[in-house]
Amino acid sequence: MSEVQTLRAEEANPVLAPQYAALCWRLRGGKARVLLVTSRDTGRWIIPKGWPMEGRAPAAAAAREAWEEAGVEGKVQSESLGVYTYLKTRPDAEDVPCAVEVFPLRVERLQRRYPERAQRRRKWFAPEKAARKVSEPDLRALILAFAEATTEAAANTPAGD
Repeated sequence: MSEVQTLRAEEANPVLAPQYAALCWRLRGGKARVLLVTSRDTGRWIIPKGWPMEGRAPAAAAAREAWEEAGVEGKVQSESLGVYTYLKTRPDAEDVPCAVEVFPLRVERLQRRYPERAQRRRKWFAPEKAARKVSEPDLRALILAFAEATTEAAANTPAGD
């Protein structure tokens, strides 16, 4: 993945709070599609993410966030795509700079009922459009690099595999 450097969220910067995210994806017509959700506070398009969870590996925490925020069920990879940073704004507290480690999650099912369904919207996008919808430049780069690699891999896989 050329220019996108892979770091663990904890290694990105010790001053940044670690979070874990799921880049939820599927193939349609041999092309990758990316699922985005809206944030609860501002309504911006984001990928599902959250804080570390005691007793869960980073990839498992990301998969749990995808379930809670988007109703996603699928297979998460344990190897991350990389890290992006952002400033989590909180209305009643100090803002928190975060380093978010992103794990790809291939979507097998979207449930209609999930914990945050009344608080968020979810929508599938072509990777290029998803990249334009998110605010963080490093997340844009991760989405585009992953989608390109996934689409190329699908094109080079014989039918039936």
